[in-house]
Amino acid sequence: MKKFLGRIDENLAIIAMIIMLALAFVNVISRYFLHASISFTEEITSALLVLLSMLGTALAAKKHAHLGLTILTDLMKPKTKAVFVALGNGMGCVFSIVLFVTGIGMVRNQYNLKQVSVALQWPEWIYGTFLLVGSFFMTICFAQAVLDILKTIKEEGKNK
Repeated sequence: MKKFLGRIDENLAIIAMIIMLALAFVNVISRYFLHASISFTEEITSALLVLLSMLGTALAAKKHAHLGLTILTDLMKPKTKAVFVALGNGMGCVFSIVLFVTGIGMVRNQYNLKQVSVALQWPEWIYGTFLLVGSFFMTICFAQAVLDILKTIKEEGKNK
């Protein structure tokens, strides 16, 4: 259980991907054999794509695997480069906090206005929470990336 909770962001991404794959597969089979699309699958798949995209961003930050333009940082000394990478991750952390805070307002409005989805007539705030979950994990992973880089800089400073 500890292993599952330690990798909950990865596990949520896997679960979202499996559900999306299953729904898309069922919809394709339905279109092929029944000549009719199952409309609610697109609604759920689109919402899960938002969650999966945000979890992917968080996982990339966690593994220090974000793409970046390195034309300038390649010219820098390692310590300076690390500071700039930490600054970039810090900006990602700030962005994800802003996304989380605005997401809270969005979910609150969806809940108060009792908005429902088109196909399933489910409350919209359910899908809105995917934004909150994703931005929460993004914030944690970007912050952890900043701490990892600062720790590396500090250890390199002690070794010299």
